Amino acid sequence: MGLSDEPQFQIYHRVLNRAVWSCRHASLILLRLLVGAFVPSGPLVLGLDDTIERRWGPMIAARGIYRDPVRSSDSHFVKTSGLRWLSLMLLAPIPWAGRVWALPFLTALAPSERYWTERKHRPKLLTDWSRQVVLQAQRWLPTRTLVVVADGAFAALGLLARLASRPRPVICVTRLRLDARLFRPVPHRKKGAKGRPRLVGTRLPSLKQVLANSRTVWQRLKIRQWYSETQRQVEITSGVAVWYHGGLPPLPIRWVLVRDPKGKFETRALLCTDLSQPPRQILEWFLLRWQVEVTFAEVRAHRGPCPSGSGNATPVVGFGDCTHHARIVSPVFHRHLARSPLSSSRHPSHAPVCLVCQIPTHLL
Repeated sequence: MGLSDEPQFQIYHRVLNRAVWSCRHASLILLRLLVGAFVPSGPLVLGLDDTIERRWGPMIAARGIYRDPVRSSDSHFVKTSGLRWLSLMLLAPIPWAGRVWALPFLTALAPSERYWTERKHRPKLLTDWSRQVVLQAQRWLPTRTLVVVADGAFAALGLLARLASRPRPVICVTRLRLDARLFRPVPHRKKGAKGRPRLVGTRLPSLKQVLANSRTVWQRLKIRQWYSETQRQVEITSGVAVWYHGGLPPLPIRWVLVRDPKGKFETRALLCTDLSQPPRQILEWFLLRWQVEVTFAEVRAHRGPCPSGSGNATPVVGFGDCTHHARIVSPVFHRHLARSPLSSSRHPSHAPVCLVCQIPTHLL
């Protein structure tokens, strides 16, 4: 804010750490601002992912030991100590930036299983927190179609089946294992048949077998905004199946296999719980998920996603600190400036500095 050299600079933080805040209500206000400014119509694409804030010390009650996704690899496992935060972000196109940004509006602290065991509570898994934050967003926007994009860690049958079976289904797009158990839809039950009704039909070949089959028909597509590239040619094939595992509800999905004709990246499989969506749309939705990683990287590079007082023993659903929201407020602030008489003196490609104190009152 340009006042870091002031002797009493800490007084500017008291509005945050001494006032009584309703984080959930503040998240609702922020979400409505973002939706009204950048996605007034059409489906809302939301990115869902977790990140680790590295913290140590006996006073941080919700601290756990987790796999470090940054320093780990397929052959090397690295553990880290810290807090696990689950963030739900709006993936919205920013006109003046010329690309999609991941704008977090709802964040939940998801402690480890050991945290709940030590307090003699039933563990609340990451998938339980995921279902809670997604359904909260749907309750806030009951008339909008939600598309949730996540990585393979959220490809859980229980979670996806709950979201897809809602009266207003939430469309989920995640990665899928190549050895997932896929089946045909259950055949029509004959009248007078005895026994329990079948849940699925006959077994289908796994996606690993589909990939190795020389008769598989591949379609070539040119995809824009392929990670760091402006355009990339890929080959895809798609189909409809029922994903099922014993003891869990069957889930109808559309699967998409994506491979590189040049062989530079590994073949990956995607799933979508909306069978009517075309494969290109599913792939384009999934590619937007990379913006979530960009947001996490920028937040960690600055100060970390959460305030220093995040060692509270009670999990909190709501915001991180102000540095986490600088990326959110900036596009809303810039949109307001573009409509003001002073906007003619600004270069359209320059993003303004995010100053919370300068946001017009009517935007809050």
